[in-house]
Amino acid sequence: MKNFNSGINGKIYEFLGCHLKTQGNIDGASFNVWAPHAKEVRVVGEFNNWNGTDHLMNFNGENGIWSLFIPKIKEGDIYKFQILSRNEKILLKSDPMAFYSELRPHTASVVMDVFKEYNWEDEKWLEERKHWNSYESPMNIYEIHLGSWKKKPDSEIKTFNKRDIDKTFEELTLEGGYYNYEEIARKLVPYIREMGYTHIEIMPLAEHPLDASWGYQTIGYYSITSRYGTPEQFKFLINECHKAGIGVILDWVPGHFCKDAHGLYQFDGESLYEYDEKIRHENIGWGTANFNLGKPEVRNFLISNAVFLYDVYHIDGIRADAVSNIIYLEYGQPEIFGLKNKNGGDEDLEAIEFLKELNKVIFKYVNNPLMIAEEATSWPLVTRPPYIGGLGFNYKWNMGWMNDVLKYMELDPIVRKYNHNLVTFSLMYSFSENYILSISHDEVVHGKKSLLDKMSGSYEEKFPSLRAFYGYMYTHPGKKLLFMGGEIGQFMEWRFYEGLEWQMLKYPLHDSIRKYVRDLNHLYKREKSLWELDCSQDGFTWIDADNSAESIVSYVRKSKDPKDYLVIICNFTPVKRESFVVGVPRITDYREIFNSDKDVYGGSNVLNSGIIEPKIQGVLNMPYSVIIDIPPLSTIVLKPIWADRGY
Repeated sequence: MKNFNSGINGKIYEFLGCHLKTQGNIDGASFNVWAPHAKEVRVVGEFNNWNGTDHLMNFNGENGIWSLFIPKIKEGDIYKFQILSRNEKILLKSDPMAFYSELRPHTASVVMDVFKEYNWEDEKWLEERKHWNSYESPMNIYEIHLGSWKKKPDSEIKTFNKRDIDKTFEELTLEGGYYNYEEIARKLVPYIREMGYTHIEIMPLAEHPLDASWGYQTIGYYSITSRYGTPEQFKFLINECHKAGIGVILDWVPGHFCKDAHGLYQFDGESLYEYDEKIRHENIGWGTANFNLGKPEVRNFLISNAVFLYDVYHIDGIRADAVSNIIYLEYGQPEIFGLKNKNGGDEDLEAIEFLKELNKVIFKYVNNPLMIAEEATSWPLVTRPPYIGGLGFNYKWNMGWMNDVLKYMELDPIVRKYNHNLVTFSLMYSFSENYILSISHDEVVHGKKSLLDKMSGSYEEKFPSLRAFYGYMYTHPGKKLLFMGGEIGQFMEWRFYEGLEWQMLKYPLHDSIRKYVRDLNHLYKREKSLWELDCSQDGFTWIDADNSAESIVSYVRKSKDPKDYLVIICNFTPVKRESFVVGVPRITDYREIFNSDKDVYGGSNVLNSGIIEPKIQGVLNMPYSVIIDIPPLSTIVLKPIWADRGY
């Protein structure tokens, strides 16, 4: 346990927790738990009828760890730690390092060997990932909540009359309508391939007691939730994704944890994982406890957990939740206004150092990981390395772009000209960080309406607006993320307890949106100019950012090859613009390669067919021009055809 109590140890999971092993020719398991304030710790479980009299653990006063080897323990046995606190209270706690847990509402830890050999078939994927340059590659992410992407139909759901406590995992899972990880893989992977996404991002899978928390209030950081099956089944899901060329990103919550009695809160009778001071350990807004990120053991617990997910489950990335809440002492908590650091500022200095250490360790252990920050403020250098003062992530969600553009799309088109900056301002800062344009689950819950329903206008008018918005999103600098349901024009808000509205695909407008997003994904992946210079100002040039009167923006996206570029025009009004003059950078013929107004997408089919010839006359800051028809509420994409025009 080198550096556990001081410094950084990125693999404490190799020692702490429950490990099946043989000791003196006797098969059993070693149990190790950090509980420095406890007077006694005993291991209890079904194997000793929950009576720990004979299983008192041994204490190491130097590192605060209690240890015990118990013979005959086998995989699948359940256990907890019975802790006698210094004030003589008896606590019954789940193992903080448990590698598997009982299905809620039960709370015991489960003995599980997640390190045993698995028949991985993703060697090719992992080898290619070592050399992958994400900054110059396409990345369009499908965010998914496994429990509500698809539900089992009633015909597959069984009900049981036995008491809940007697039900098996399989029975409870069936009753809840969940597919297991393996079943999800068989349905999800072909869908992701057809739709053209490069990655999936799965909302938190660490064990959590309350479905309604969506996994953001965690109990078992090292336990992949049993709601959807076993660790081996989860490995199957990732293996199938990798075989199909799909990356897997996990949502991860390093800032706070839930306060359920069997979890981390007051683990050994006193503050251990949380801060001692109530003003710091209570996260009032979420009803949770903040991790004490200044304590070496807590840092190691979290950093090792991130390494563990890459190491054991072969994930490709982590999206760190609520980074703003971590780096600011008072973020989102007006109740504690006035809390300052030693320099008089609002920054949490210990937490900032934790994030830097986290990213240093991950980039040390993992080849080309994705470390993504959900950070909603103007904090500088989030995606820059620690040695120049950055936090060390390699991507950040672009929350500013998201808020601006969704606000814009909710406006009646007649007033959009007075709010034109909402679609242009993002280019003032788009290259200050490595951004992901995120339209996530947070934007389609709690009365915010679904993405389709956010669009201005009648039901029918919302669809062209949504297509125009998606076209703008996919051609704007930055990687992409879209929450499930957005691709089918889900009309109801997301509900974690229901499946998506797949039945809407029987209606032509919704099926057309699915086809549109599919084709847009494939266009995005096919065209280098939409991603090769994503993180560089060299990849973008405005043609016209100032046409507020007609609510039209036009711009050029460029690849490294000077001849490889795209001209994009977005019209955010329901007015068709005929014989519209658009500036272009080179004098060559052009072809319209994408148009959101095609009839197959539900549009009015205002297209620019055939060859579009250039004009020598320049317009605005472009030396040449073309004349085209611009459909109402649309995004169109032009590509040069390189032929000698004799000019």
